[in-house]
Amino acid sequence: MVLWCINIFESERRRLIDVLISEGFLRSQSVIDAMMRVPREYFVPEEYRRYSYSDTPLPIGYGQTISAPHMVAIMTELLSPQPGQRVLEVGTGSGYQAAVIAEIVGVEGHVWTVERIPQLAEFALNNLRRAGYLDRVSIVVGDGSGGFEPAAPYDRIIVTAAAPEVPRPMLEQLKDGGRLVIPVGELWLQVLKVVVKEGSKIRHETSIPCVFVPLVGRYGFRR
Repeated sequence: MVLWCINIFESERRRLIDVLISEGFLRSQSVIDAMMRVPREYFVPEEYRRYSYSDTPLPIGYGQTISAPHMVAIMTELLSPQPGQRVLEVGTGSGYQAAVIAEIVGVEGHVWTVERIPQLAEFALNNLRRAGYLDRVSIVVGDGSGGFEPAAPYDRIIVTAAAPEVPRPMLEQLKDGGRLVIPVGELWLQVLKVVVKEGSKIRHETSIPCVFVPLVGRYGFRR
């Protein structure tokens, strides 16, 4: 029974990846390989596990969701993580996005991911342990709206919740040449932005309209 389930999930994962490629969401081989290797079913609550490879967000509790696979593909492609890089993720959720990035940066790189809800941090910790990524992912519980200064600077920063504006501390924690991907806007309508740091200059690139849960904290939305 277990082997049958594994084979079904692998088949569904491959089917989903093929769809995301054909629809243009997945383009680079490193992101394709990462999403093929990371078992999304490990990061979905048991009651929704049969929907692991439906291209839709799924509830993970506490008013939060695991993003739809096409959005994970879009954000990871925009982030463009590279082997050996140091990456900050704000909004751990289930841990799936962190696992995808960790797969790309490899054991020479590292992902720090900040989650404000302790129960979700524990959920993500168990998921990442099961999937085998705890050697390259560190989970921090707290307010990530101002980034995570102790491990700065970062080559890449990704925020999986929407902020009213790009938090200044995150820009300060980004290396020269680094990239930040973040949804910015109102509570129910945002734009996914790519911010590139070039010396003393900050270049903003607007991507696509999106809807994310709010980034709660000092540099985000108030509760």
